[in-house]
Amino acid sequence: MSRDPCRIPDLVGYGLPGGQKHLPELRDTVRDLNYQLKQLCRHNRDGGYATQRNRERLLSLIADQLHALGFRGMGAQSLKPKHVEALVNRWQAESLSVGTIKNRMTVLRWWAQKVNRQNVIARQNDHYGIPERVFVSTDSKARQVDGAALERIKDDHVRMSLELQQAFGLRREEAIKFQPSYADQGDHLVLKESWTKGGKAREIPVRTAAQRAVLDRAHRLAGRGSLIPAERNYRQQLRVYERHTANAGLSKLHGLRHAYAQGRYEELTGWKAPAAGGPTSRSLTREQRDVDREARLVVSRELGHEREQITTVYLGR
Repeated sequence: MSRDPCRIPDLVGYGLPGGQKHLPELRDTVRDLNYQLKQLCRHNRDGGYATQRNRERLLSLIADQLHALGFRGMGAQSLKPKHVEALVNRWQAESLSVGTIKNRMTVLRWWAQKVNRQNVIARQNDHYGIPERVFVSTDSKARQVDGAALERIKDDHVRMSLELQQAFGLRREEAIKFQPSYADQGDHLVLKESWTKGGKAREIPVRTAAQRAVLDRAHRLAGRGSLIPAERNYRQQLRVYERHTANAGLSKLHGLRHAYAQGRYEELTGWKAPAAGGPTSRSLTREQRDVDREARLVVSRELGHEREQITTVYLGR
């Protein structure tokens, strides 16, 4: 290959079916690892936009940290157990939360899988002394956005997205990409794979008159389109959303999903969730525990999760 230090090899197709088997070995001229990981992300668009953006950001951070730890001249194919162990030791020394470290391990495993080096990372996090994450919520993170707060939002599409988040427990990306003419199936919503985290389509029931009223307003605003105006793309609308909600003094809007989960749990069980002041699982009778488990499974599916355990984040235990 050329020894021109300014030349960057073409990595198009890497990580895709029929693509290259190996990344070219580069000289350490423009931080080879940073560049190759960026290319890996650009050609493997797994998950929603927010997931992709966060993954690329974390991989850039990881590449910088490996360089700072003394690992020079690395490429994407260079990942070895010693690199993983050095990173974990650094993160633990920084006293990062278990959740933060586990998120970074997920990104490391994504990298290893894309370059066919899965075996360099242990399958279980406890191999590295990373404890189990505590999912139980002791304080309710639920929140509501009232009419006065909505009126402070000057963009009609952002306001509508917030209403959908509140009414159906949607994630922010889902509510921004929401297309009423596609999603509204009368007694339930269908969310496209391209809107959701992890590319998992799902259904959410339409149960109340208030939810129907929100959907009717969404239809009038979006018509046959989505809640992204025709002159914008998703990234642009996301920036508009972030600016308008910040200007309105609104933050921690993931709490709208917590409120939906807790309200839905109470509707299904007849009692409040532990995080909202209801009885803990230990205090329930055997029959009530069966009801509790079924309700948690319903809530988990409607939020777009597959595990009952994750509901402890929203509902407590």
